[in-house]
Amino acid sequence: MTMLRKGDVIELPVLDTAEEDACMGRLPEGMVVFVRGPVMPGDTVRAVVTKIKKNYLEARLETVLVPSPDRVAPVCAHYGICGGCKWQHVAYPRQAAFKQKLVQDALQRIGGFNEVVVAPPRAATAPYHYRNKVDFTFSNERFILEEELGIAPEQRTKPSDFALGFHRPRCFNKIIDIDRCHIATDLSSGVLEQTRRFFLAHPRPAYSTFTHEGFLRNLVVRHAGITGQCMVNLITSWHEPELMRAYAETLLAAFPDQLTTILNSTTTRKNLVAYGEASVVLHGSGVITEELDGLSFVISPNSFFQTNSAQALVLYRTVAEMAGLRPDDVLFDLYCGTGSITLFAGRHCRAAIGFELEASAVADAGINAARNGMAHCSFIATDMKHLQAAMNGTGHRPDVVITDPPRAGMHEDAVATLRGLAPRRIIYVSCHPGSLARDAKALCEGGLYRLAAVQPVDLFPQTFHIESVACLERTSGG
Repeated sequence: MTMLRKGDVIELPVLDTAEEDACMGRLPEGMVVFVRGPVMPGDTVRAVVTKIKKNYLEARLETVLVPSPDRVAPVCAHYGICGGCKWQHVAYPRQAAFKQKLVQDALQRIGGFNEVVVAPPRAATAPYHYRNKVDFTFSNERFILEEELGIAPEQRTKPSDFALGFHRPRCFNKIIDIDRCHIATDLSSGVLEQTRRFFLAHPRPAYSTFTHEGFLRNLVVRHAGITGQCMVNLITSWHEPELMRAYAETLLAAFPDQLTTILNSTTTRKNLVAYGEASVVLHGSGVITEELDGLSFVISPNSFFQTNSAQALVLYRTVAEMAGLRPDDVLFDLYCGTGSITLFAGRHCRAAIGFELEASAVADAGINAARNGMAHCSFIATDMKHLQAAMNGTGHRPDVVITDPPRAGMHEDAVATLRGLAPRRIIYVSCHPGSLARDAKALCEGGLYRLAAVQPVDLFPQTFHIESVACLERTSGG
């Protein structure tokens, strides 16, 4: 094999998907190459070597020489620059097939589940305009596009010192000025444009992560997919009453009868996380509601709620179906957030108890339970490291446990607690196949449980992210 160096150009067929935005191919000599960029299986590409390892190479796409028959034209003008929708070039039916394989591969490679067959994903009926929440960031450093590099700053169509949009991948301090987001609703994109126009006409400095100074931080738009209610939350470093009144009046004039509530949240945190420590309501009640299968959920500015309402309903129905709850069962729901899964599944059992770290989420969950008349559902704020003590305090022993951990998966102490409780069934809701495979392997150790079924649900079309619902059943010998 010819010795390759960093910066060399190679040509190869792309054979398979890999982690996140990479795909795998092979050189004629057999060397594996992981190519990053808008590639897909079936492409033949030219790529630049970026890293050389003993058993594989890493490369960056330069150009597609022969496109896959499943390649489609991306709809977004920001595609390839913004990191939000890295699979827009893949026809949606193929996205679903690739996601199924990502879950299957992780379960086999990490978990050793060679006999488990992952079901085809329950695909979205709306692969665009599905997000009910979008977070935009302000910056005084706009990411300069390649076609602008030869143009003097004063001759560019957009200012260099103002941007409202999304982070450039691997470039935390610069923001791509987004005109429209195709996975957000049209109303969300409209609010984005009106906000940009308002602050170009009423200049205020954007917050800098270097100096920790500046006024404008984030714009968060939540547009409920079922009820249609819309919340606009402008996050700033402090509150300017007259400016905020003018901003709210501008939005209400542009979108009459479409905006349910408008808020100005403030924070002194030294980061760009879209989270307000205090809020001033400029219009409406400060909250919106969403409805799923007859249940009503209050969403406050900092509440977590699944970002795809239509597919959240599919996900929750899948969870309830796999849980197989009986009227006299006790359900425990770990990492329950604002209690949406607890309440959805809790309609089918005697008692349901949710456990969650964030006290504010637990408060929202209690409100949602009362709102829906579900007095048999309760919620406990606890760190999952102390789950055993929290569970002991309930006076109940669970028949079924649902767990919906973050991407990193379950805390190892929580896994040990679950094995000790040994409920009849564990339903694991996962947003990361690798974490699911690792935790399922630990739960099944010694034959205590068997992985009975895995059903992916696609909440994130145009991306490589996938939710999976796994059913683990206690064995007769467990």
